[in-house]
Amino acid sequence: MDNPKTVKILKFHEDKCKGCLECEKACSKVHFKTDEGGDKSAIKIIRTDKKYEMNACNQCGLCIDLCPVGALTRRKNGVVWLDKETCIGCQSCVGFCPRNVMMKSEARIEPFKCISCGACVRVCPTGALELVEVNIEDVKEVVYYKQGVE
Repeated sequence: MDNPKTVKILKFHEDKCKGCLECEKACSKVHFKTDEGGDKSAIKIIRTDKKYEMNACNQCGLCIDLCPVGALTRRKNGVVWLDKETCIGCQSCVGFCPRNVMMKSEARIEPFKCISCGACVRVCPTGALELVEVNIEDVKEVVYYKQGVE
């Protein structure tokens, strides 16, 4: 079995974001074949006071061991992947995710998440999103630290 050392994750440049939500629409095309965005998007652009923030999976993998049926695995490119054929729709990963990036939609029983496909990056008219390669261990450390684990 491959043991990847790096993974591509989304990087957000808040100073460039204009809140057009084209990224959310592109994401919903990948996951649901529609450009609705919203609850069918694995990327969320959130408006706060005078700026925008982005919330999407950082591929930390904390959810992998939680899945009772093994539907979550890390692919050889480092991305955490949910196998819809194996998933039983228990939603444990949705409730467990410390960053609230495992998504659910009324459109189907299985949850979904960012798969670092880059569709959002390609449609962003201002360049507010990019895929960057990071060490998986660095992502894990950040998440573990936020959870209070040493």
